[in-house]
Amino acid sequence: MAVTLERPAPAPLRETKPRKTRDRHHRGVSRWVVLAVVTVAALVMLVPFVFMLLNAFKSPGDYSSAGPLSWPTEFYTKGLTTYWNQVNFPLKFWNSLLIAGSVAVLGVVVSVLNAYALGIGRVKGRLWIVGLFLLANMLPQEALIYPLYYISKQIGLYNTQLSVIIIFTVIQSAFGTYLLASVLGTFPKSVLEAASLDGAGKWTVLWRVVFPNLRPTLAVLLIFFFIWTWNEFLIPLVMLIDNSTQTIPVALASLQGDRLMDAPTTNAGALISLVPAILFFIVFQRTLSRGITAGAEK
Repeated sequence: MAVTLERPAPAPLRETKPRKTRDRHHRGVSRWVVLAVVTVAALVMLVPFVFMLLNAFKSPGDYSSAGPLSWPTEFYTKGLTTYWNQVNFPLKFWNSLLIAGSVAVLGVVVSVLNAYALGIGRVKGRLWIVGLFLLANMLPQEALIYPLYYISKQIGLYNTQLSVIIIFTVIQSAFGTYLLASVLGTFPKSVLEAASLDGAGKWTVLWRVVFPNLRPTLAVLLIFFFIWTWNEFLIPLVMLIDNSTQTIPVALASLQGDRLMDAPTTNAGALISLVPAILFFIVFQRTLSRGITAGAEK
């Protein structure tokens, strides 16, 4: 006699309602309020650039009769060509690129070496030295300009790009050292001890262990150093008196006289001078955002 076993019928599944997950893109009214405020602030910041763009293509007669807020009646491009030829823009562009690029690279290198000695090397009096770097960042350039002028005169570097490169390398690396020393002060000791046990020297630890971890932060510093140096005006104005050594901001200021200013040419020059910095920022925007994100994750 065969016995058949019947499987019990499965219990009916309960209908479960899908849980409502809170989407980060739908967070209520507060998100839209913040977005609206940020949008309005961005538009307000763009207003001066809109006026500069309008007046760059406006004739002097149109500017004097209708004012700076009017729409140009003709597409006037003589201001662009006048500025390009009058200040020798290609030469000024090369001077600014040489100074800003050299300061960005040298400032990052000096910052890494100083911060490595202070953050990992544990130099005696580390806190006092870091405090001095912080104090150096707080000093205004007006307080430094006369000593820098006198020293550059004495050593024969006055009116040379090298003098400006040295000055801004020291200034920018003071900020970079203060920032990186704080970061390297919290570097995991276990990683350094493991590298030492493997026979790595100080230079090997720096370039094989520390540098790869600092790469995103160094990319951010490189971009900031370049843009900050590109926009500097006071020290290049005092240290560079020859047309062949001057930078773009100094050349732009030379268009304005004591009692007369060609507003369309000045606006056209400001527009041309702003384009390289904007292009540089656009090209390295992803690098900047990745570096900031990596620094936040660490």
